[in-house]
Amino acid sequence: MNLPSVSIIIPTYNSAKVLKGCLAEIRKQDYPRNKIEIIIADAGSTDRTLKIAKEFHVNKIVHNKLKTAEAGKAAGLKEAKNEIVALVDSDNILDGKDWLKRMVAPFADKKIVGTEPIKYTYRKKDGLITRYCALIGANDPLCIFLGNYDRRCLLTGRWTGLPVYSEDKGDYLKITLKKGAVPTIGANGFLIRKNELVKCSVENYLFDIDIVTELVEKNKNKFAKVKTGIVHIFSGNSSTFARKQRRRVNDFMYYKKLGARKYPWQRISKIGILKFVAYCILVLPLIAQAVIGYSRKADSAWLFHPVACWITLWTYAVGSIRGTFSTAIENRENWRQTA
Repeated sequence: MNLPSVSIIIPTYNSAKVLKGCLAEIRKQDYPRNKIEIIIADAGSTDRTLKIAKEFHVNKIVHNKLKTAEAGKAAGLKEAKNEIVALVDSDNILDGKDWLKRMVAPFADKKIVGTEPIKYTYRKKDGLITRYCALIGANDPLCIFLGNYDRRCLLTGRWTGLPVYSEDKGDYLKITLKKGAVPTIGANGFLIRKNELVKCSVENYLFDIDIVTELVEKNKNKFAKVKTGIVHIFSGNSSTFARKQRRRVNDFMYYKKLGARKYPWQRISKIGILKFVAYCILVLPLIAQAVIGYSRKADSAWLFHPVACWITLWTYAVGSIRGTFSTAIENRENWRQTA
C-alpha cells in the first residue's frame, strides 16, 4: 500500500498533563516513521509541555503568538510539508495502532477531501465528563438538539442529525455534505488533503468547521467517516465545563463581529433551540433523556446531562447578550489543562 505522508498539527498551551498520552499513541502507530511529521504549535507554555514534546522528538515546534487553538493550527499549517494534514488536539488519544492507516485509506478515492472518526472512543476509566461527551457524541449538548453533531450519539443512534447522503464502503462511510447542512466536522482527529486546505481562507486562524463549510461551498463535498474512534479527554469538573462554554461563546461572538466566521450558524434549527430551552426550563425532559441514555449504556455520567444543558443555556444566553454590546476574546493567560 502506497501510504501518503502526513503532517500532524497539535496546538498546545500548558498541555503537559495530556500531551504525553497523545504523543505516545502517535509514536505507536503502525506507519512509516519517515512519513509522519509532528508539528507542535505552542502558545507559550510555562509547564513541561515543550520538554515532553522534545522527549518524543517531534519534528517542529512553532510559536503561536495568538494563543488560541485555531491560531495554533494556522501556525502549524504554514510549516506542514506533507500530503495530508491531520488536526489532532493535545487532549486526543488515537484509538489503536492502525488508526492512522485506517484514517488515510479513504484518500485512495480521489474525490474524498477529508476523513474523520465516526465516534468518540468510550473508556470506562476516563473522567465523568469525558465519558459523557463520548456517550452523546459531542462536546456541547446543544449540538444534539440542533442536529449538527458529528460523532455517534447514543441518544439518537446516529452520528449526525442533519440530512447527509452516505455510502457504506466497509471500513468507512463515504458522505456527501449539502450546502447549509454541514455537521461540526473538522476537529479531534480530522484529516484533510493539504492541497485543498491551502486553497481555503486560512490566515492567522484555522477554524475547522469553517474550512469544511468553505470546501462544501466549492463543491468539494465528499468526506469519509471512518468506523473508528478517538479519545477526547475533557479535563476538569463542572466549573471547567462552564469556563470552556464561556470561552466558546465569547470567542464566537468576537470573531463573528470581525466577519471571520463562515459556518452558517444563522441557518441552524430554530426549533432545536426552542426545544433545548424548553427542556432546560422543564427539567424532566432532560432527566428522561438521561434515563434513555443510561438504558443504552449504563454509566453514572448520564447524571451530568441535565447539568451540562443548564450550564450551556445560562452561559450562552449571558455570552450572547453581552456580546451584542461588547466583545473580547477570552483571556488565555492562566489557562491550564488538568488530568
